[in-house]
Amino acid sequence: MLTKRTAIGIGVGSVIIALGLASLVIHIGIQTIDVDETFGVGEFTSYRLSAPNHTPQIMNITGDAFDVKLESPADGLQIPLTSHKKQVTLSWVHLADGDTRIEIQNTGNSDLHVEATFQVTIDPILITYDIMVAITGVVVIGLSAGFSIRKPRGF
Repeated sequence: MLTKRTAIGIGVGSVIIALGLASLVIHIGIQTIDVDETFGVGEFTSYRLSAPNHTPQIMNITGDAFDVKLESPADGLQIPLTSHKKQVTLSWVHLADGDTRIEIQNTGNSDLHVEATFQVTIDPILITYDIMVAITGVVVIGLSAGFSIRKPRGF
């Protein structure tokens, strides 16, 4: 027969396992990230995204004046530090697995608006965290099961 503590432990452990497994399923594969940000006068921002081969990326930057620098892996799109006015749309495809680095500096007299859609792979450490959460649920169930064991005399 299960004690009250054991039943609660099994319930809590099951919920922890379910959360870990659900998060693991969500983090597997290519993820789409939508960016919609506004930056004030003189502000600087940078983006670093890791993406697999043949994933399309698109970015639209609107503002009075701004500088953009983009480096993508292998022989992909390379834009040295270049000044732009009004609006620029960047669209590229990753030609190899790797990281793209984008740096944007607002040099104009108005706000800078960045809209982008990136397809990226999630950092592998997040998958490890999800597995650790599921293992924690198993440990909680195991420890709580110990509460229902009949203890021998003298304990």
